[in-house]
Amino acid sequence: MLVILAFIIVFHIVSTALLFISTIDNAWWVGDSFSADLWRVCTNSTNCTEINDLTGPEAFEGYSVMQAVQATMILSTILSCISFLFFLLQLFRLKQGERFVLTSIIQLMSSLCVMIGASIYTDRRQDLHQKNRKLYHLLQEGSYGYSFILAWVAFAFTFISGLMYMILRKRK
Repeated sequence: MLVILAFIIVFHIVSTALLFISTIDNAWWVGDSFSADLWRVCTNSTNCTEINDLTGPEAFEGYSVMQAVQATMILSTILSCISFLFFLLQLFRLKQGERFVLTSIIQLMSSLCVMIGASIYTDRRQDLHQKNRKLYHLLQEGSYGYSFILAWVAFAFTFISGLMYMILRKRK
């Protein structure tokens, strides 16, 4: 039983780490000499422009779409951390034979948030790049980066983790 418990804890920590990396790191859209993420666009390692809600010619069109992706990714990371804390609390507070339902629900909500954020980015990436040609002029020929892929892997991990918590019963 301790081996299963250790596996579940490590699996949850790994999925949370994947959420942190995919949300923070600058590699959602990459190419030979550029990278872009949810927060900024970099044409090289030192020339970065933040994505923000400026007005005038510097305005980022579709900023609300990027804010939705940012918000869902941040929310998923927070929910995953909260879910881990609830798991630790329930580990010591639940009676023998009860399930970790609250932990499962929070982890599945985290999984849903990751799916929503990554899906929005997948669907709207091309529109964002075309509407903001001044910012993304070098970024037309690129591909999805490892942060984007990690977001989808984190979705799978958090979903599986949520299902494991749903099935798991407390034992001695």
